[in-house]
Amino acid sequence: MDYVSALVPPVVMAAFFIGLVRVIVKTQGGAAKAKEDAAVDAALARAEGARNTPAAGDA
Repeated sequence: MDYVSALVPPVVMAAFFIGLVRVIVKTQGGAAKAKEDAAVDAALARAEGARNTPAAGDA
């Protein structure tokens, strides 16, 4: 019976991991995809702008 107790944790973790991957795949896209993409694009634009703008003490 030791082999059963040794196999249970990896099997449980694998099941949860498969469930997590399925949830991630199912939630990609859909009605909110354009809104999420716009939010990411805006955040990237802000980060890019902050990186390209010199600080006040650098001049």
